[in-house]
Amino acid sequence: QILSTRRDIVPADIADELTLLQDQVAPFDGNTARQLVERALGKPIEALYAEFALEPLASASIAQVHAATLPDGREVVVKVLRPGIDRQIAGDIALLRVLATLADRHHPNADKIRPQGVVAEIESTLHAELDLQREGANASLLRRNWLDTDDLYVPEVFWSHTSEQVLTLERVRGIPSDDIDSLDAANIDRPALAAKGVRVFYTQVFRDNFFHADAHAGNIWVDPSRRENPRFIALDFGIMGQLSAQD
Repeated sequence: QILSTRRDIVPADIADELTLLQDQVAPFDGNTARQLVERALGKPIEALYAEFALEPLASASIAQVHAATLPDGREVVVKVLRPGIDRQIAGDIALLRVLATLADRHHPNADKIRPQGVVAEIESTLHAELDLQREGANASLLRRNWLDTDDLYVPEVFWSHTSEQVLTLERVRGIPSDDIDSLDAANIDRPALAAKGVRVFYTQVFRDNFFHADAHAGNIWVDPSRRENPRFIALDFGIMGQLSAQD
């Protein structure tokens, strides 16, 4: 995602391909996901969930998500890290360091682009996303900050079913925030939604100094049940932001 926005160092056609890859990653086998969950949580899948769908709801480069039901009947989603993803990322970062070294030597604007800094940013972000307990903590904090408002909903984390490799969250449903046709079909007040979006983001920044830093439409949904007073739904808390006191 970081590379796909860096048009100063990535040619446009390659950047477009990188963006495409965010949404079109082949899933890994559902039985493998089941085994990974059992290994991470230390119990058979039947003891953990009343139902666990082997077909994933979504698949991305680092993890994929499966629908499930807790023994008490609550609907959840289970995020599972891809097998071997840590080794793959280590190899990718090593390759990026080589490319950054070449850019440092040969790119005429290397001092402004700072390729090594870009790679360091990518590495830090990816390593944070490999710890789903950290993502769960991010979600819990964001949820606490917005629990008593009508502006932003953050799903609940089920810590009894969460580890470094597995994250279990309350299942939510909504409309991706860039799906204009569906928002209009649901009679969502889009001007009110847009104004609320500005307030929600800047409240995260200036009140809480803790904000969602990966807020593309796949991660920010709109609650279809609320028309005149629309509410956002946040997903995927692997990348959160904070500003220094100076900033």
